[in-house]
Amino acid sequence: MSAGHDHSHAPANFNAAFAIGIALNIAFVAIESFYGWKVSSLALLADAGHNLSDVIGLVLAWVGALASRLQPDARHTYGWKRASVLAAFVNAVLLLVAMGSLTWEAVLRLQTPEPTEGLTVMAVAGVGIAINTATALLFMRGRDSDLNIRGAFLHMAADALVSAGVVVAGWLALTFGWTWLDPVVSLLIAAVIVVGTWSLFRQSLHLLFDGVPDGVDLHAVQTLLEALPGVSRVHDLHVWAMGTSEIAMTAHLAMPEGHADDAFLQNATTQLHDRFGIEHVTLQAMRVPFTRPCAMPTEDHHHHGHRHGHAHEHGHAH
Repeated sequence: MSAGHDHSHAPANFNAAFAIGIALNIAFVAIESFYGWKVSSLALLADAGHNLSDVIGLVLAWVGALASRLQPDARHTYGWKRASVLAAFVNAVLLLVAMGSLTWEAVLRLQTPEPTEGLTVMAVAGVGIAINTATALLFMRGRDSDLNIRGAFLHMAADALVSAGVVVAGWLALTFGWTWLDPVVSLLIAAVIVVGTWSLFRQSLHLLFDGVPDGVDLHAVQTLLEALPGVSRVHDLHVWAMGTSEIAMTAHLAMPEGHADDAFLQNATTQLHDRFGIEHVTLQAMRVPFTRPCAMPTEDHHHHGHRHGHAHEHGHAH
């Protein structure tokens, strides 16, 4: 996640992309399923199944993006930003389950290969290359700033590659009569997609459990805070993702000789935003620490308690 205050508005820019992508892919799933069934091509049916899961994934991503824009209220003070992380996670799980069932079917088909119509397979998969490439391009500009959008981009780009593989399989089957090639290509498709999806699954699961977002070095954040004028120690430092494109941070600053005035807070907030893309910063300053330090990863966890002080003598800057 890179810095920039426009991230919270990114999903709005992709409404048209989601609508077009979903419409194109639903049409293609119908075409691919019909011809896959007609010519008994497992590669086409597998690709249709994957494209269907991508349609569901796009719908989930869109719902997540829209939900993340809902305004906070008295019951949900952060709003529904985490919905986009949940959408990315469910999207990844759906893909992995779909690829598991595809692998099972391909293994069964390998035992009893069936001939397919190479030309039909090539023509339909060729349409898939065009549709998937076009859909991927719709999401390309948002892939670096939002995990949800990146998930949509990666799946569409992978689909374009998969369709290209199906074209090659159709040509080889047509030229050499290799009936075993169709299920083998299906297995290769599944492997490519599992590899591509694993990163999305891992990252979204990590963020669901308030993991430090990729691109943020917690020790570098602590070093930055400790270098601020008047700060003798930093503890209770927490960094987490509010959604797929916004990062929040809280910390306690021990400042024995000074205090956190507006200039101090503005300087700290600007540095954290510019270096790490952290948009929501809450700093609590105190002359004498009254909470026991929260253990950092390099510290001994055995003798550190974890108790948050809730006295609100703190600076709060966004």
